[in-house]
Order: sequence, then structure tokens, then C-alpha cells
Amino acid sequence: MSPAAPGELWHGLQITSAQVDEAYDATVEGMVRILELRDAATEQHTRRVTEMTIRLARDLGVSDDNLVHIRRGALLHDIGKIAVPDAILRKNGPLTIDEFKLMKQHTIYAYNLLLSIPFLRPAIDIPAYHHERWDGAGYPWGIKGPEIPFAARIFAVVDVWDALISERPYRSAWHPDHACTYIRQQSGYQFDPVVVEAFLKHIPL
Repeated sequence: MSPAAPGELWHGLQITSAQVDEAYDATVEGMVRILELRDAATEQHTRRVTEMTIRLARDLGVSDDNLVHIRRGALLHDIGKIAVPDAILRKNGPLTIDEFKLMKQHTIYAYNLLLSIPFLRPAIDIPAYHHERWDGAGYPWGIKGPEIPFAARIFAVVDVWDALISERPYRSAWHPDHACTYIRQQSGYQFDPVVVEAFLKHIPL
């Protein structure tokens, strides 16, 4: 058998790389589906915030290579909730102080889970840090400002926006104008001002 030409070898490597990426994405989708089976309300939320985060990240100059990891991180942002008890995860009402303490652990669960999976380590920023705040009053580590990974700062704005304009068992959906006002007021407190400015320029995204 004659050796393969360089062009054929390169084509084979490209196919292999594409197959690996497909397998990775299928794994991510499977993990998301597991969480959706436990908490059906997350399904549409997850898809919406992922699309919005990608658009906003692109507007903020994030490279295509990094967008891959941001997409996976956004899809898996709540993956740590698979370790949260059903009584808390599915509660139709506000959480008690003790319940909220347990719920906040989902970011740490996500960090530990994704850290153990090599191809998902670059996607860890959003699941682990999206509840940190620009002013340092977030959780779980209480980091602030530029210490918070940029992907998490982008996602945090989108995540809160979508939550506010969505119906919840314990409150009605906010009007988009009301939600915009809240996002603007939290610039420099909860959110990165640069991200807020870019976000508000593109509403509706």
C-alpha cells in the first residue's frame, strides 16, 4: 500500500478533529438534558441565555476560539444543580435562608465537576463564577471587578435579564423596560459597566 499524500493526511486530521468536536458537543448536550429532566423550567432559559451570551460576547470582541468555550459554559451554567435536592430545586416559592445556602453550592459543585473533565475545563468560568458580583458581594468566592472571568461577567447580565422577564412561580415576569432599568442601575454594583453598556445597546438582542 502506498503512503498517503500530505493532502490526504491533512484531510483525515480535519475529519478526526470535527468528529471529536461533535462528540464533545454531544456530551455537553447530554449533560444539559440530564439537568432538564430534573428541572424542566431550565430548558428554554438555557437555550435563550446561551444564544444571547454568544451574541453579546461577539459584540464585545471575544474570539471565535473562545466563543466555543463560552457556548459550552453557558449551556452548562446550572449543571451544578444536579447535586441540589429536589425539594429545593423544584420548590414553588422563595427559598428559606438555609435552602438558599444549599442552592448557592451549585457553583462549587459545577467547578468540581467540570475541573475533572479536561475538555470542559476551558468552559468552567461561567458555571463557577456567574453569581459573583462586580462589587464583590456575590458568591461563592466573593471576588470582584476584573478578578471575575470576563465570560462570567458577560453571562451574568444576560442571565439576570432573562430571569427578570420570565414568569416564575413566586412572581410575575417583569416588563422589559423595568428589567432594563434594573440592569442599568446595577452597573458598577452587580455588573461590569462595560458589559452593561454593550448589552443595553442591543436590547432586544
